[in-house]
Amino acid sequence: MPDGSLAGRDIVVAGASGGLGSATVALLEAEGARVTAGYRTRATGGARGVQADLTVAEDRRKLLDAAPALYGLVVLAGDPARVKESGELEAAMERSFQVNCEGPVLLAREAAGRMRDTRTPGAIILFATMQAVGVFPGSTAYAGAKAALIHDARILAKENRGANIRVNVVSPGVIEAGMALASIGTGKHQRLIDEATIPRYGRAADVARAVRFLLEPDNYITGQVLQVDGGATL
Repeated sequence: MPDGSLAGRDIVVAGASGGLGSATVALLEAEGARVTAGYRTRATGGARGVQADLTVAEDRRKLLDAAPALYGLVVLAGDPARVKESGELEAAMERSFQVNCEGPVLLAREAAGRMRDTRTPGAIILFATMQAVGVFPGSTAYAGAKAALIHDARILAKENRGANIRVNVVSPGVIEAGMALASIGTGKHQRLIDEATIPRYGRAADVARAVRFLLEPDNYITGQVLQVDGGATL
């Protein structure tokens, strides 16, 4: 197969039923990849679906078992961990770390181990957020967990660079899909457009193309964070 082709390659997409996940699955399937779509509560069409809660070890194993010839892992799973009152912060931080960092990182580490065991070069992509790179008031629970995920991803990348298992992070900005869609509807981010900070809101396809780029078999990038935010964090 051509060096850059994803055709026939087994790729697991965790968090596949959301707006960003659905767009990613559709793009990968259009290129002939064999996609296993992991979801927590809502199935997605097309790809082979596996219900899995990434905070549960048995579910993480079940998701990876569905793709025995694993080449790629994309983990979009997450929770915005919004806090309305100060008294809710402690519980939100604990839950956020489990969902936004611990579960995805443990899944990624197990996937890397399976790739090493089969001597399969591969690619792992974890998802963060622009809030983990820029500083946004009120984002302690969510941003802290995602910032930890970024560092853990870089550690995993360094541990596996000799095995040609690449680990990178995609960090979306304000995207007209997924978690940010409701916020856009309230006008929360309108100032970014009014002040010409960004030329437009992002689209799910922008994120899917970034994932596709990092999954390319002949890609030479590892241990990096790709900001798909139109310049918002600049």
